[in-house]
Amino acid sequence: MENNINKKGRKRELQGEVVSNKMTKTVRVRVDSVVRHPLYQKVQTRNKVFFAHTEKDLNIGDKVVIRESKPYSKNVKWVVVEKNDDTKTK
Repeated sequence: MENNINKKGRKRELQGEVVSNKMTKTVRVRVDSVVRHPLYQKVQTRNKVFFAHTEKDLNIGDKVVIRESKPYSKNVKWVVVEKNDDTKTK
């Protein structure tokens, strides 16, 4: 019961990569997640794209942190919190 009270006030934060910046004050952010297949135990990477509001000038490929927020429009329900300057190479 106590966990439900704590989770209710918090907004989710996700890390992702900017995949499109063609809209005014809006970017598309791809968030990757790693899941394991329940039967075969193979590790799979899945991704989901979110529309996020931003006042900053972001480029494609930038790593960002997004947070849930009030709806800005029909599809935009996230806001860019910060840009990560992490330049790790794989």
